[in-house]
Amino acid sequence: MKGTKNNIYVEVAMQHNDSYTESTYSFVNNITTPEGGTHLTGFRNALTKCFNDYARSNKLLKDSEPNLAGEDIREGLAAIVSIKISEPQFEGQTKQKLGNSEARGAVDNVVSRQLEIFLEQNPAVGKIIVEKSVMSQRAREA
Repeated sequence: MKGTKNNIYVEVAMQHNDSYTESTYSFVNNITTPEGGTHLTGFRNALTKCFNDYARSNKLLKDSEPNLAGEDIREGLAAIVSIKISEPQFEGQTKQKLGNSEARGAVDNVVSRQLEIFLEQNPAVGKIIVEKSVMSQRAREA
């Protein structure tokens, strides 16, 4: 997925697999941000919202069931979130976390739009991911 919002260029690559760990890497202007930051928060919000909306609209989650948690959706996810921003503001002494608030909205917007299109065009893939997320949620609750 890629796109530009408010002069922030967003590029995201992601793939679900059958493992149980999340591997997400984030970058700002090609500099790694090991502690994440606002761009990673925007990505996670968009991912959680899109998959919950998709599961509800396609009757993969019953009305009585709670929404999927972000950690359940991200189980088995490998992702890279990279943004290009003109004036990055890093937080902390080690400068390993992005603090620009506008980055969150830009990433959220681009990922939401692109992921909705992908899920519409690939319903079988969406169903598999939602089913894996529901199993993860049930295992966590048990």
